[in-house]
Amino acid sequence: MSAPRVLFLAHSAVLGGGERSLLDLAAHWRGEREVMVLGDGPFIEALRKRDVPTAIEPLGALASVKRESGAPGLGALTDVARLATRVAKSARDVDVIHANSQKSFVVAAAAGLLARRPVVWHLRDILTTAHFSSANIRAAVLLANARAAAVIANSQATAAAFIEAGGSAELVHVVHNGLSPEAFDAVSPAAAAAVRRQIAPDGAYVLAAVARLAPWKGQHVVIAATQDLPGTQTWIVGAPLFGEDDYAAKLHAQVKGLELGSRVQFLGERQDVPTILRAADAVVHSAVEAEPFGRVVVEAMLSRRPVIATDAGGVREILRDGDTGLLVKPGDPVALADAVRRLRAMAPALREAMVQRAYDDAVARFSVRAMTRSVEQLLAAVVSDRPRRS
Repeated sequence: MSAPRVLFLAHSAVLGGGERSLLDLAAHWRGEREVMVLGDGPFIEALRKRDVPTAIEPLGALASVKRESGAPGLGALTDVARLATRVAKSARDVDVIHANSQKSFVVAAAAGLLARRPVVWHLRDILTTAHFSSANIRAAVLLANARAAAVIANSQATAAAFIEAGGSAELVHVVHNGLSPEAFDAVSPAAAAAVRRQIAPDGAYVLAAVARLAPWKGQHVVIAATQDLPGTQTWIVGAPLFGEDDYAAKLHAQVKGLELGSRVQFLGERQDVPTILRAADAVVHSAVEAEPFGRVVVEAMLSRRPVIATDAGGVREILRDGDTGLLVKPGDPVALADAVRRLRAMAPALREAMVQRAYDDAVARFSVRAMTRSVEQLLAAVVSDRPRRS
C-alpha cells in the first residue's frame, strides 16, 4: 500500500516532543508530503534540515487560546476561519490532512470541510482536567466525533482518556511514538566523558532529568530528592517552552533555598541530548501527572542508561518495573530517592542486564519505521474510505 499525499499541520514551532515525533514521521514518509506550521521557530529549521517541504502560516488571535481557556472568543474563531481558508488551498493538492495537535485539529477540521478532504487527528495529550479546561475537552471531543476520520493516540493511556471524555472508541487507533537509535548509538564514550568532565565534579553520581520546564513535568520533585542523596549531582535539562517562566524561577529559588547550588545544574535547552544522557549515570523521568507517552524514557533506554520513571500514563506501556527500569509513585521525592539508592546498590551485572533488555525492547517496540508504516497504512485506509478499527 503506497503512502497517501498528506498535509501535516502543526500549530507550534518549538521543538517539543510532539514536534520531534512529527519531524521523524514527515522525514520518513514515503509519499508526497508538506508540513505547514502555524508559526516560526526551531521546528521550521529542523524540518528544512531534513529536506521536508515546509510552509509557514502564522497564528493570530487563536494563539491566545490556551489549554486552560474556556470557549474561544470571536477573534479566535475569526482566526480559525482565516487559517482554514489558507490551509484548504494547500489541502486540495493532497489526499488527507494530518493534524498534530488539538489547536491544529480545530483549523484542520474547518479546512477539511472547505477542501473536501478527510482529517486525522494525532492526539498526543491526555485529555483530563489536569491539563485542559473542561470546556476545552468537551469542544475537542465533540469536534473529533463530528469531523475526524480517525484519531491516532500515542498510547493506550491517551486513547483511554479520549474515550472516557466521550470520544468515539471507533475512531481511535493507538500508534506509539518511534525513535531512531542511530543518534544514540553514535555517541562515543570519549564524547560522553568529555561532557561529564565539563559539568560534573569527580566522583559524583549524576542524574539527568530531561524535559521542558513545566510544573507537571516535576523537576521540583527531582530537586527535592537530590537533597536526600549525598554525593549526587542532578542535571536539569530543558527550558520553559510554553510560558512557564514562573515555574523556572521557582526551581532556581528551590535550589537556592535547599543550598544545592553545587549539586543541581540547570543546563537549559541542549542540542546534544544523546550525549548528555550517555554522560549521566541514570536518567530520571519525574512527571507528577500522567505522561501521554514519555519520549525521554525511550531516549534513556536507547542511551543504554538505567531509567527511573513515574508510574502513570503511557510510561507504563514503555517500562516494565524491575525488568527494563524502575517505576515510582508520581510526585514522591522520598520514593524517587529510594529508587536511586536501589539502583546504585544493584549488582553491576544485574544493572547492565536490565539496561541491555531496555535497549533491545526500545529498538524492537518503538522504531520510527514501525510508527511511520502504521500511520501510512491508517491514512491510506482513511483515504480509501476503509478505516481499520483497532
